Amino acid sequence: MPESATQLVLHNYFRSSSAYRVRIALGLKGLPYAYLPVHLNRNGGEQFQPAFSARNPQQLVPVLSDGALDISQSLAIIEYLDEAYPETPLLPATPGQRARVRQLALSMACDIHPLNNLRVLKYITGTMGQDEAAKDAWIQHWHAVGLAALEADLARDQQRGRYCVGDTPTMADCCLVPQLFAARRFGMDLTPFPTLQAIDAACQRLPAFQRAHPGCQPDSE
Repeated sequence: MPESATQLVLHNYFRSSSAYRVRIALGLKGLPYAYLPVHLNRNGGEQFQPAFSARNPQQLVPVLSDGALDISQSLAIIEYLDEAYPETPLLPATPGQRARVRQLALSMACDIHPLNNLRVLKYITGTMGQDEAAKDAWIQHWHAVGLAALEADLARDQQRGRYCVGDTPTMADCCLVPQLFAARRFGMDLTPFPTLQAIDAACQRLPAFQRAHPGCQPDSE
């Protein structure tokens, strides 16, 4: 297992899809790290406490600390890891394949996930005064729209292999597995998405994905 020049510290929440992505990436690259939980619901949300806000003014997890460097945003963290610790790359060798991986990752991290993350759902039921049924309808709708597009895209893609792009896990797979975990947690029927399920099943056979699962984390509830 490669050693980082300084200890990596991941500030994260066990059920955060964004943090889940980074845990997978760290596992695939074999990088040891210290796990520092930031509970998003306890004590009004630990992400809002001054110490964490000073580290990340966006008040979002994850944050990766590498020595004096703090990096937020999961995809920026994964790309940093690929550049700083190039063993077991999570982006392919060719520009076209790298663009494809980024396209797929961004479709999940920027188009599907933000519409269903905690602060949006709290705004729907809090400030907007909607009930749980309305919140659940919102979640189901935006997951269905995003996953249907992703299924159609990957089902026709000749670059797809065992994983999203080829037969080696990439940053796209680091995003897919947490997104499907979230969809299941919210009661989505994934039957219409056989391609996504097949890729997810291949990923779940790898120890890095197994160890990164929310249920395996020290702050799991």
